[in-house]
Amino acid sequence: MAEVQSSSAEASSSSLVMRGSEAYSLGKALGAGSFGSVTLAQVVETKETVAIKQVLQDPRYKNRELDIMKLLRHPNVVELRDFYYTPVAAEQQRTGSHGEKASNLNVVMEYIPETVYRVVKGYTRQQRMLPMVLVKLYVYQICRGVAHLHALGICHRDIKPQNLLVDPKRHVLKICDFGSAKILKPGECSVSYICSRYYRAPELMLGATEYTTAIDIWSIGCVMGEIMLGRPLFPGTTSVDQLVKIIQTMGPPTREQMQ
Repeated sequence: MAEVQSSSAEASSSSLVMRGSEAYSLGKALGAGSFGSVTLAQVVETKETVAIKQVLQDPRYKNRELDIMKLLRHPNVVELRDFYYTPVAAEQQRTGSHGEKASNLNVVMEYIPETVYRVVKGYTRQQRMLPMVLVKLYVYQICRGVAHLHALGICHRDIKPQNLLVDPKRHVLKICDFGSAKILKPGECSVSYICSRYYRAPELMLGATEYTTAIDIWSIGCVMGEIMLGRPLFPGTTSVDQLVKIIQTMGPPTREQMQ
């Protein structure tokens, strides 16, 4: 496992081109939230369109999302192109124990214009179902990308249609948003309040803290059901309601499953 991680990290790191903020011309905002913001941008030198995710970087901690993205290199995983730091506004400033100042981490990624979520919504608005050939193609690519993560011991922990990018012309799918991703280690506890509710595995809703990458497989199944039906498979309003809907569809868990 260590050898796989090392070789993958070397391959990804060698593909990075460290340009800095002056190399990018910023465009429109693509999204914003508690995580930070995502902006459309263009590489000044090559005119290539990219997406830049900006997050506040606390000087006391490393950025796990960036560290994980450096390890990844796969056709079905969004590609890290560059990263750089910029100053933060005075009101956002934080100081580390040794006087280090906080900064904005800017993660530059390839730009993919659509998401599985928007593609499915487009078909639903037209009262049509996603063609089965696309269902199969998308699920196949999700599984390929997740298999790459799991081979490195990485659990994405937030597989959902919004985090699956799609090139509408070539139908190439890429997994994105590694803000919740983590390398899981046997015997090490992890938070159970993770993953968006509709795609959250039952063990997480029951408070499990020593889970495995199997939680991503559950999420894939939920995504597959959603893109086939045109609506969430288990649209629970709360964690309890979510469990009820799962049991209504799947039946109650066996004693062995509960253990």
